[in-house]
Amino acid sequence: MPELFVEDGHITTPAGWRAATWACGIKYQARDDLALVVSDRPCSAAAVFTTNQVKAAPVRYDQALLARNAAGLRALVVNAGNANACTGADGAAAALAMARAAETALDLPVDTVFIMSTGTIGVPMPTAKLVSGITSAAAHLDATNGRAAARAIMTTDTKPKYAALRQTLPSGATFTLGGMAKGAGMIHPNMATLLSAVTTDAAISPAALDAALRSAVALSFNCISIDGDTSTNDTLLVLANGAAGNPLIEDLDTPDGAAFCAGLTTLCQHLAQAIVRDGEGATRFVTITVRGARDDADAKLAAMTIARSPLVKTALYGADPNWGRVLCAIGYSGATVDPERVVLLFGGMRVLEGGLPLPFDEQAASALLNVPEVTIDADLGLGDGVATVWTCDLGPEYITINAEYRT
Repeated sequence: MPELFVEDGHITTPAGWRAATWACGIKYQARDDLALVVSDRPCSAAAVFTTNQVKAAPVRYDQALLARNAAGLRALVVNAGNANACTGADGAAAALAMARAAETALDLPVDTVFIMSTGTIGVPMPTAKLVSGITSAAAHLDATNGRAAARAIMTTDTKPKYAALRQTLPSGATFTLGGMAKGAGMIHPNMATLLSAVTTDAAISPAALDAALRSAVALSFNCISIDGDTSTNDTLLVLANGAAGNPLIEDLDTPDGAAFCAGLTTLCQHLAQAIVRDGEGATRFVTITVRGARDDADAKLAAMTIARSPLVKTALYGADPNWGRVLCAIGYSGATVDPERVVLLFGGMRVLEGGLPLPFDEQAASALLNVPEVTIDADLGLGDGVATVWTCDLGPEYITINAEYRT
């Protein structure tokens, strides 16, 4: 059965989930900067993390936690305003204090709380404020607070990012997926600079959940780029509490397993695209599709190279149909390319064929780019490989935001 998005759904839309927020005063004034998300029962867990070799204290804590207890997590705590990265032993102690404070406040066993932090790198974490906020938030858990949780984890985001979808498994049970994400800058695989959490009431084993997550990420969060930078804190967590009562999914090569994987992929693509749409200073959402590559890997390599090219992205900001910049990016991408076979289209208009420009209407092509949603299509003419990625344009507001991020 096709996935059905739940109107105004959020991370606590699945059965058995509650959330709370609090204003700890970590960096921001007069706004919540802490989110708690709690399951009524133990969860299977899976996560993917930044590939940056400089990893924040929460990332290191969570990686070790998953190795210890991927079948019994109960909660997530997230703070905004401080990344707790490059903070040494004090940062590790602060990460542990976050987890233990949540476990105490929620009356949970040790090693059942996952943590995330986002914000400025290299600033000591105000642990006392955070612990106090966690304790206060724990008394205000409610299933209606999912949207507030998505707002509380924002940094340079201009809007909260949340969604939920519902799907009926071939075996008959209906399950729900809910999620939230934050991110607007420093976005690029692998994964992409962001925090995201997905909850579900489906019953699925940790191993199957991990496989489903990695498959979904390959087609979503690892297909976006805003500025080519990968953070120290990137984390995507999925927690499954089994409250839907479906037969346990242990193998993705089953009808139920395939259906769950498809639903998770759809939700992750929605959240990933929401991040790109809110890219710092962005005015255009850009879908780039490369076909006819030697294989899918080559197609994605070419597409992502186009997506992160500053020259392409600035041309898009100016609605300039500069096909040369796109062809150049394909040529240095590392994908196998025969220039005499390449076809390029802007907004459906063919502008290049056989490596040579076509006599297209420049003004009409510019008009096709001067819209909120833009498409660039390339056919390499070499095989069956195909990939679609998402990016945005790059304008002066991006520079303003990042020039003043700390000041």
